[in-house]
Amino acid sequence: MQALRRFSRAVDWLNAQVGKYVIWLIFAATVISALNAIVRKLFDTSSNAYLEAQWYLFAWSFLAAAGFTLLHREHVRIDVVNSRLPKTVRVWIDIIGYALFLTPMCLVVLYLGTPQVIDKLVSGEMSGNPGGLIRWPVWLALPVGFTLLLLQGWSELIKCIDFLRGSGPDPTEKHAAKSDEEALIEDLRQHGTDSGSPSSAPARAH
Repeated sequence: MQALRRFSRAVDWLNAQVGKYVIWLIFAATVISALNAIVRKLFDTSSNAYLEAQWYLFAWSFLAAAGFTLLHREHVRIDVVNSRLPKTVRVWIDIIGYALFLTPMCLVVLYLGTPQVIDKLVSGEMSGNPGGLIRWPVWLALPVGFTLLLLQGWSELIKCIDFLRGSGPDPTEKHAAKSDEEALIEDLRQHGTDSGSPSSAPARAH
């Protein structure tokens, strides 16, 4: 189990690093969109390359961040029903989901999609749009993204099993960092509690 825990921590670290930097792809897409608009307005010209570059960056951003999203449990869940179930039942639902649904789905996508990526890389296929880009870079996002998602699914599966064995933390809880607003509210509440406590009152002279 120790080896599995180390594997889980390594996968968590990998997807955390990917998530930290993938946000820059959104920024790059925004910059390209702005430049495209400026060039079109000022010089009355444009290119499909600008549009396709935005699509490529968007595809990479949401596919590469799929594992990061799962790490922080931000994928869509039916919490209205799930939250009413006992903790153990929820963990077992996650185990079944990771083992019988997420893993096979990722493996099928990798099995069918990887040959397509290789074919487009070897053939050097270009976009059918005038001035379009080469196709394999955007197709590469498919195996990369689903590999990261598959690895994170296995990491979450390990956490669930570890929890059921009684030797791991609750995998159903989010461990996201507090926002500035939440931290401020908590600090104000704590300050108010301290101010109202008997120990904070000034000592009376005897």
